[in-house]
Amino acid sequence: MAEMVKKATRESYGEALAELAEEYPQVVVLDADLAAATKTGIFKKACPERFIDCGIAECNMVGVAAGLATCGKIPFATSFAMFAAGRAFEQVRNSVGYPHLNVKIVGSHAGISVGEDGATHQCNEDLALMRTIPNMVVLNPSDHYEMKAAVKAAIEYKGPVYLRLGRLAVESFNNAADYHFEIGKGITLRDGKDITIVATGLMVSRALEAVKILAEQGIDARLINIHTVKPLDRELILKAAKETGRIITVEEHNVIGGLGDAVCGLLSEECPTPVTKIGVNDVYGHSGPAADLLDEFGLNAAHIIEVTKKVLNK
Repeated sequence: MAEMVKKATRESYGEALAELAEEYPQVVVLDADLAAATKTGIFKKACPERFIDCGIAECNMVGVAAGLATCGKIPFATSFAMFAAGRAFEQVRNSVGYPHLNVKIVGSHAGISVGEDGATHQCNEDLALMRTIPNMVVLNPSDHYEMKAAVKAAIEYKGPVYLRLGRLAVESFNNAADYHFEIGKGITLRDGKDITIVATGLMVSRALEAVKILAEQGIDARLINIHTVKPLDRELILKAAKETGRIITVEEHNVIGGLGDAVCGLLSEECPTPVTKIGVNDVYGHSGPAADLLDEFGLNAAHIIEVTKKVLNK
């Protein structure tokens, strides 16, 4: 059994890059003057000659990454999600997505849990933005071990990838000894017949807490971890919909355009199923301690339990 650790996925990302540097010499890392926050500084310390600080110029950073990709490098262009996915969207779309270059766009400090940085930096739209770019793979790992595996998978995948990182430390629940990560394949963390909860990123650990409490109360909830928002694991979602008949999606993201809409889009076409979305309800965030904000926006186990009971009582 691997050691269970409590760590922010941004830190796991930095560690993974440094650990994989020797195995993958083509990897280069770019940052926009935020290496201490995004944890690319860990890679910089290990491989200073393969690290480029582009300054507070995210659009230019993506262009530089695109150029490096044409020379056979595997660039990881890293900044806060608000800037990597938001400010630089045009460059990601036209300079990376359109020519289908092997660039990894990395958005750290995503979601409400950015906390005191406030609404301007709490990017709840990045998954939606990146999902709209044709052939862009969108990854949102949930804990330390999953993030490390996702970084390696992103390196080995030939093409554009968006990788979402969190600021808030989260308890690991995966086991490194037997954990298998595959792009586009979700993971059933708990089987159940009454209802299915589909979660991604930071919210997977909170959903796991919720289904354990629900089980004690006699509710048999299935839990699926979707670490790859695009391409979505169609087979796994359809199977859950057919077997349990009701779906709840949980994400630290706007309910518009993210995991919930991806699931709804699939089910409305192939297996019409009631879907209830838990997320940020089309509003901006605001400044405050991360844990308090998650509670305020209903991104916790208690709210997942409440919503599950309401859905089952309909």
